[in-house]
Amino acid sequence: MADDGRSETAEERADRQWQELIQEIRVAQTGVQILFGFLLTVAFTPHFQGLPQTDKTIYIVTVVLGALATGALIGPVAFHRIVAGRRIKPETVAWASRLTFTGLILLLATCTAALLLVLRVATHNAYVPWLVAGVLAWYLLCWFALPLWARVRYTAVD
Repeated sequence: MADDGRSETAEERADRQWQELIQEIRVAQTGVQILFGFLLTVAFTPHFQGLPQTDKTIYIVTVVLGALATGALIGPVAFHRIVAGRRIKPETVAWASRLTFTGLILLLATCTAALLLVLRVATHNAYVPWLVAGVLAWYLLCWFALPLWARVRYTAVD
């Protein structure tokens, strides 16, 4: 039995954690797949050919980041499918969690790079880096700072 106030076995805990992780992955997967799909179409538009090389480079980096994020966020599903029935659910949850966190970091980079590209093309404004930095700060606050603050603030110390 776990020593966290729940009466569940290690296997029950792993099953619960797996279900929670899969729900989280569904949200992130949808976002990254839509963004990645959109990014793949950009190179085939007439406007793309007229972009300066700097913007094309940002685009290429953004597409690669999106591909990496997609791989990391779909990875836990493939991992689970390959090891299912091998009685290693706790290990599967741990690896899937690592892949998901990596995918979130890559999604953060993809969103930031995509925003940079779009704002550069749309405005050619000197404020673009500041706007992107502000949005990046918002992402960092929402995705990492607030959860880490809550983790420190509300986690009981034994």
